[in-house]
Amino acid sequence: MAGPTRYLSARDRAAFTPVHAVWEITLACDLKCHHCGSRAGKRRPDELTTEECLDLVRQLAGMGTREITLIGGEAYLRRDWLEIIREIRKQGMDCTMQSGGLNLTAERIKAAADAGLQALGISIDGLRDVHDRLRGVKGSFDAAFKALHAIQKLGLSSTVNTQITSLVVPQLRELMNLFIEAGAKSWQVQLTVAMGRAADNPELLLQPYELLELMPLLAKLYEEGADRGFLIQPGNNIGYYGPYESVWRGNGDDRVYWTSCNAGQNTLGIEADGTIKGCPSLSTSKYAGGNIRDLSFEDIWWTTDELNINRGQRTEQLWGFCGSCYYADVCKAGCTWTTSVLFGRAGNNPYCHHRALELSKQGLRERIAQVEPAPGVPFDHGRFELILENADGSAFGKLPLANNLIQISSPRGKTKRSSARKELVLCRGCYRHVMRGTKICPFCSGNIRALANRYARNLREAKKAYQRLVELLPPYIETYQ
Repeated sequence: MAGPTRYLSARDRAAFTPVHAVWEITLACDLKCHHCGSRAGKRRPDELTTEECLDLVRQLAGMGTREITLIGGEAYLRRDWLEIIREIRKQGMDCTMQSGGLNLTAERIKAAADAGLQALGISIDGLRDVHDRLRGVKGSFDAAFKALHAIQKLGLSSTVNTQITSLVVPQLRELMNLFIEAGAKSWQVQLTVAMGRAADNPELLLQPYELLELMPLLAKLYEEGADRGFLIQPGNNIGYYGPYESVWRGNGDDRVYWTSCNAGQNTLGIEADGTIKGCPSLSTSKYAGGNIRDLSFEDIWWTTDELNINRGQRTEQLWGFCGSCYYADVCKAGCTWTTSVLFGRAGNNPYCHHRALELSKQGLRERIAQVEPAPGVPFDHGRFELILENADGSAFGKLPLANNLIQISSPRGKTKRSSARKELVLCRGCYRHVMRGTKICPFCSGNIRALANRYARNLREAKKAYQRLVELLPPYIETYQ
């Protein structure tokens, strides 16, 4: 059986195949979201023509792209959006779409399904009061759920997406219950990042230390959802090597963990005017590789430095805590988008569960504070400083960005860094990943092999007990029939 379209094989990784493209086909939008990174609203004056869009679809197919996700703004506000969907499917690629759902009527959903759309995600960022406040339009919450119900009736695969702001955390469990009742099968969550209008409203941003409460909550919700046939999926800017890493990033498979940002490696973003980036969320000014009107997609993909940011990324480019981190060779500072819009440079990511845990052990935490506003253009950002403080919020010291080389926590040992990809295994004592070959866990001091053997033994015994129960049940079942 073939795996999911976005599944990355070893060949995909080695060949840098652009498997998944996220395409903003218009910046026109009928919402006024306070956390919108692209500052969507009005369409761009120079958006691609229909023929340019169809030609780009064919170029993507020729490069091995397997899935295109249409976004905006709102994709359905572009007159030829159905024609674009049809061409994507004609070229043998999967087509999905993300929407705020304000005016996504049943008629529009049916037309999209008839054109070949396979899945539709609706963004819902809180209960009614919070969602309508964040989206800037009263009634947008009810409209989103109306669209979600319509998707179900038409038989399309439906997902829900939530930006985690400071406002939504207390509402996550109730939201999940509503999503399950509405028939959604999966829920992607990601942290709101300090880009665009979110940089204008920094009070919406979670503080790094709040991951200590958020991550256990999400892990608990994952388990509750899984019992009800509902899957929670983390976005690329959340998580990183805490005790729940493989619970939800790998759906319980402890061999799965974060393996660095793949922007420009196997994913790309396309702006409505034909600008190509390694990730749709990255700022245009720094990460635009070129425009499809000037170069072919093949030329942009292979020859521009801006899209090659992660293909040759080295740990020497990391700084601050990430520069000395135990996971530096594997993680490479997590999400490029998150850090580049905070500090103007990637390589030091305070939104990391492992990092928050290690700082907490020492009675410390990190906080961000805005020191420069965003200029007010799509995909822009301001600048933040990183403040190290005691866990109770009292002053410890401020770390100037240029010299943020503090090397607290993250046990690395004295091993020499290697350019070879590191492989991790799970410690069954603390459920943190460690480098393969590690004898004593640097986080809980447990014996890795002994803990693994005990886990395997307990698992075998549990399987035997289950099999014995199955063998004993039939007579009792017959008695009560």
